[in-house]
Amino acid sequence: MPDSSADLPGGLSADGQRPPHVVLVVGDEEFLVARAVEQITAAVRRVDPSTDIDERAGGQVEPAELFDLLSPSLFGGRRVLVIFAAQDLRTAALTALGPFLDGSADDTTVVLVHAGGAKGKAVLDAARQAGARQITCARLTRADERLEFIRGEVRRADGSITPDAAALLLDAVGGDLRELAQAADQLVADSGGRVTADTVTAYYRGRAGVSGFAVSDRAVVGDTGGALETLRWALSIGTPAVVVADAMADGVRSVARISAAGRGNPYQLAQRLGMPAWKVKRAQSQARGWTDSGLHDALQVVAELNAEVKGTAVDAEYALERAVLRLAQARSQR
Repeated sequence: MPDSSADLPGGLSADGQRPPHVVLVVGDEEFLVARAVEQITAAVRRVDPSTDIDERAGGQVEPAELFDLLSPSLFGGRRVLVIFAAQDLRTAALTALGPFLDGSADDTTVVLVHAGGAKGKAVLDAARQAGARQITCARLTRADERLEFIRGEVRRADGSITPDAAALLLDAVGGDLRELAQAADQLVADSGGRVTADTVTAYYRGRAGVSGFAVSDRAVVGDTGGALETLRWALSIGTPAVVVADAMADGVRSVARISAAGRGNPYQLAQRLGMPAWKVKRAQSQARGWTDSGLHDALQVVAELNAEVKGTAVDAEYALERAVLRLAQARSQR
C-alpha cells in the first residue's frame, strides 16, 4: 500500500512546504476523522521530523494549558496541537485560542476536530475566519458514497476495481468503513492490483456484515456462542480462514496493547501507541474482563492459529473453532 502521508487529506500538501496553520476536521465518521488526523500529523513531520504533537479533548482543555502548549518553545521546533471534540471548547478556552489561530506563530499547526452540527458553531466560525483548511469527514450513509469510498481505498493501494466488484464488496462486507478499507487492501494485494467480481466472489459470498472482524469482536469479549456462529457462517460463505485468523490476531493484540498502556484518554493513547483513536476506544471496551495472564495465553493462541491456517493444520476450520474456545478459556482466567 503506498505511503499517503506526504499529503494531507483533501489535497493539502505539506511536502516541502509550510504546513497549514489551522486545519478544521468536520464530521462524525470516526474512521475518517482518525485517518485525517494521522495524515495531518504525518505530513507535518515530513517537514520537521522533530515536531511535537499534543492531543487534547475540547471539554477538558483550559486557557492556561493552551498557552503552555502553543507558546514558542525555548528550544525551537514545530508544534501540532490536535483538539478533539472541539465543539465542547468552553468560551474562555476559545478566547485564549484565538490569538494562536491568526497565524502569529509560524511553527504551530492547530487541528480542530469538530463533530459538525449547531453545537460549538463559534469554533467553526473562528477557525474559518482564520483561514483554516477544512477536511470533511461526514458519515457515509448512502450506497453511492460507500462505493466511492471503496474505489478510493483501492486507488490508495495502487489498484483498480470494476464497478460490479465494488458493488459485490459492499454487499458482502457491509457498511463499516474500517472493514471495507481492510478488505480493499487485502483484495488488491491478493489480486495483483486489479480487483474483479471474481476476485470478490472468491472471498465473500452473499451475506453483508460477516467478516473476520465480526468473529474477532465477539471472541475477544467472551461471546463464545456468537463468535462460533459468526465463524461458521463466515466460512460457509467463503471467507478465507487466513482472513479470519488475521482479524482475531489483530483484535487480541490491540486489547493487549491497550491493557499494557493502562487507562487514559483514548486520543492521547492513540498518539502514544501509534493507533487510530477509534481502534483505541474499541479495544478499551473489549479489554474489560481480561487479566495479564489471560492475555499472555491469548497471544499464544493467535500466534499458533496463524501458523495453523497457513499450512500446519490439517483442518483450518477446526483450528479456528478451537482458537475461539481457547480464547474463551484465556479470558475466564482470574
